[in-house]
Amino acid sequence: MFKTLLFVAAAAVLASAHDDAPEIKQAIAKFDGNGVAGLVKFIRLDDGRIHVTGKVTGMPTGMYGFHVHETGDLSNGCLSTGGHFNPNGHDHGHPHDEIRHVGDLGNVEFDNTKTANIDFIDPQIKLNGRHNIIGRALVLHAGTDDYGRTDHPDSKKTGNAGGRVVCGIIGIL
Repeated sequence: MFKTLLFVAAAAVLASAHDDAPEIKQAIAKFDGNGVAGLVKFIRLDDGRIHVTGKVTGMPTGMYGFHVHETGDLSNGCLSTGGHFNPNGHDHGHPHDEIRHVGDLGNVEFDNTKTANIDFIDPQIKLNGRHNIIGRALVLHAGTDDYGRTDHPDSKKTGNAGGRVVCGIIGIL
């Protein structure tokens, strides 16, 4: 089963990696582990930007790093998803920065009911082409993303967002 999932994820990435691939309009990632659960949808808008929406529960009140990682490989849990998706080789940054990892989606905020309602638009992630996120992993981190703006040694690489709490493969909806 697991090898099949990896094959399907890899095939989805390869099939949608080309700009001339059939246009994918929606994708989804599911979180379910470490007491955290939820669904996150990625919807392609007419202007090509991606609307990210969803609901995730299970984390204490606070801000937590939220990133697309390189692979959908979950063979060693979230540790095997690689680093942040960064096809352009940039430093880590804020989601509104032009120069950033493509996978830098910033932070999500959990309220006092342990719920994060996610609703934002991202101009860099895509559902096909060079910045395609299909078959990659969406990861929720244990700490707050500093957007690459501190002196911490991990700031420019990971936003110093801490360990990986939960992850899910981004698939075609």
